[in-house]
Formats: sequence, C-alpha cells, structure tokens
Amino acid sequence: MITWQDFEKIDIRCGTVIEVNDFPNARKPAYRLTIDFGGLGIKHSSAQVTKHYNKESLLFKQVVAVVNFPVKQIANFFSECLVLGVYDENNEVVLLQPERTVGNGQKIG
Repeated sequence: MITWQDFEKIDIRCGTVIEVNDFPNARKPAYRLTIDFGGLGIKHSSAQVTKHYNKESLLFKQVVAVVNFPVKQIANFFSECLVLGVYDENNEVVLLQPERTVGNGQKIG
C-alpha cells in the first residue's frame, strides 16, 4: 500500500498531442508523440498504441500523462513523460483521456 503523500509525488497532467511520428527504431511498434502541456511546455513521449490508434486519430487528442519521471532514452529518442492507458484483453493500450476538453497542463487529482 502507498500513502497519500506517495500519490501526491506523481504529477499527472492532461495535454494535447500536437505531432505524431512513426518510431521505426523502437523494439515494439510505437509512435513518437509531441504533447502540449500548457504552462509546463512541450514534452515528447514514445507510445506503444499502434494497434488502436493511427497517426491521424492521435493528432489533437487530449491524453493523460505522468510528467515528472526522469527522461528515458528509447533507441535514439528521449521520452520526457509517460502517456497513460489501460491494457485491453489483448494487452494493447487504450489511452486514458478526459471525458471533456480541459486546459493543457491541468493536474489530475
């Protein structure tokens, strides 16, 4: 079990995907996302979501992400946040997103 103080250390924010590119150097199929987090700025993330989403469907979609993990190098790319999703019955990611549009950078609580 974690404490409330542990949970408060995780900075989860909403952002809008503003660019989507293929990521051919990833070991598993993935996209390179550029996400606008408002006042927090622009961050990049690698996302293994190619089964349920194409590049066009991701563009301008709001997503939920952890924004305070250390930068992680994946092949030749530096991922600055972790986009969150739910694994479906086939272990493929379905993205978490707000049920209505919210401001970029809004904190999840």
